[in-house]
Amino acid sequence: MSAPQKNQSDDLAKRPRILICGGNNPLTEGIVENLKSHFDVVPHTTSEQDIEELSHGEVSGVFTLGPSTDPSGLLWQSAGLLNLIPEGVVLLDSQQKILWSNSAFISLTNSETIPIGKHFYDAFGTPEILGPDFCPFHSALGSGESTRSTLHVGDKSYFAIEAVPLAVDGSSHGCSLIVLVRDVTVEVLQRQKLNAVYQAGLDLGDLSPQEILQMSLQERIELLKAKILHYTKDLLEFDTVEIRLLEQETKKLQPLLTVGMNPEAANRELFADPQGNGVTGFVAATGKSYLCEDTGNDPLYLPGAPGARSSLTVPLYLHEDILGTFNVESPMSGGFDEQDLQFLELFSREVAVALNTLELLVVEKMSTATASTEMVMQEVAHPVDEILNDTTWILERYIGHESSVSERLQKILKHTRAIKQLIQKVGETMTPKMANPSIPSRPERPKLRKKRILVVDSDESVRRAAHELLGRYGCEVETSHSGEDACLMVRSFHYDAVIADIRLPDMNGYECFCRLRDIHEHLPIIMMTGYGYDAAHSLVKTRQAGCKSVLFKPFRLDQLLAEVEKAVSPPAEVPEGQVQKT
Repeated sequence: MSAPQKNQSDDLAKRPRILICGGNNPLTEGIVENLKSHFDVVPHTTSEQDIEELSHGEVSGVFTLGPSTDPSGLLWQSAGLLNLIPEGVVLLDSQQKILWSNSAFISLTNSETIPIGKHFYDAFGTPEILGPDFCPFHSALGSGESTRSTLHVGDKSYFAIEAVPLAVDGSSHGCSLIVLVRDVTVEVLQRQKLNAVYQAGLDLGDLSPQEILQMSLQERIELLKAKILHYTKDLLEFDTVEIRLLEQETKKLQPLLTVGMNPEAANRELFADPQGNGVTGFVAATGKSYLCEDTGNDPLYLPGAPGARSSLTVPLYLHEDILGTFNVESPMSGGFDEQDLQFLELFSREVAVALNTLELLVVEKMSTATASTEMVMQEVAHPVDEILNDTTWILERYIGHESSVSERLQKILKHTRAIKQLIQKVGETMTPKMANPSIPSRPERPKLRKKRILVVDSDESVRRAAHELLGRYGCEVETSHSGEDACLMVRSFHYDAVIADIRLPDMNGYECFCRLRDIHEHLPIIMMTGYGYDAAHSLVKTRQAGCKSVLFKPFRLDQLLAEVEKAVSPPAEVPEGQVQKT
């Protein structure tokens, strides 16, 4: 009898153990009895004991009976499905030790086997808890509600976890936790990179007042270029950089920053044209970014960096305006993806804003230098004109007398006239040049530059305005307040045109016009008059005498400039035998 008993005991020991979950009823009781003949059946007691049995017992499987609403039954029913989802799912006890996990969790922790019995955090090494809940498991067990947090693992791995308490067997709080683990590394790194790009943009345009005062324009440009290069390499991880700025008038793309490019490519002349100007010209002309996957088979690509197999080029946008292009290249085919394109577009906008900020500082300095020059010119204009008028008057009366006095007076005239020219030159040296050719400077009137204009008017405000307005566009303006002084000035110096008021204290406009024409027959003369009664009919007579240009006060600046341009261009021909004064 003993042998058969021993064999029966051995057979029982070899039978697989299964855990039964489900409600008790006559039907299920019969099934359980049948299972006992083939398996070592472990009956369900409590969920906590079931989990303990699964963790430490030799259970080969779980058998769920009927449409059970028991939490443990539902858990085991879904366990097979949990192995199919990409997120990690893990079951923890109250001590945060792993009771069960799906295959995705094992993969996330880089484990070779199921880390049963291991503390959850130990499965990740030594993670840093970033919050928002810094004790997610304790909070979930204590509150009975789900909690969320983020783990930082290693250098660049991030995992979002959500802990849900498993309340079973009528308890008000959970004794176990179901934890969902999701790899959010890409999302976190992308968000960090976006924040870094934003901070880089702030840094690119950050110049303290002390730096602005102490640094020259070129030094500020070099600082900006150094910052752009730093963030391009360290933040975006691009080694080759080429930034070109667009000249709006010529459409030429001028190099601003070139690193890692062939000298021939760096000095290549490119224009904003989609044909014959490579990828850079196409991007500047269309305003569309261009991702070149394979430089060897791309018809637009022109050789740039040595050994480049792919490139990425984006426009430098400021609002809706294209300031230039930003190009990077890689030695690998397909070296850039859509994410690289997105970040380079974002960074390029920050670069465009920084360039614009730099130009605004330059414009402000230009405006300050120009305003200072104009203010000095306005203040010295009147006394200089007075010196010229008085010295000319004295010189006129000294002709034929002592030659040394005349020579001294000539020197006074020469040096006095040079005063304003010297002020203008100093102002030009104080004015910085534009670093970005895309931002236009003040409109120029090349026909007026270096033209010498005499303005004759008894009203000092008119004479000051003539200095300010015409001087702004490069004219060399001198004034006199009477017809007689004007005649002396025209007799002594060369002028490209004269602007004379029709009412002067010593003669009317017609008389002044005739006297000036007697001195210089082909001298262009523009008459000024206000609306009102002209008792001497001097305006009519002046027109009959050959005056072709009249300005009616008050006139607009564009009218004044147009009349002066018409008077000085083309230059009046000097008849043979007539000496042109200087």
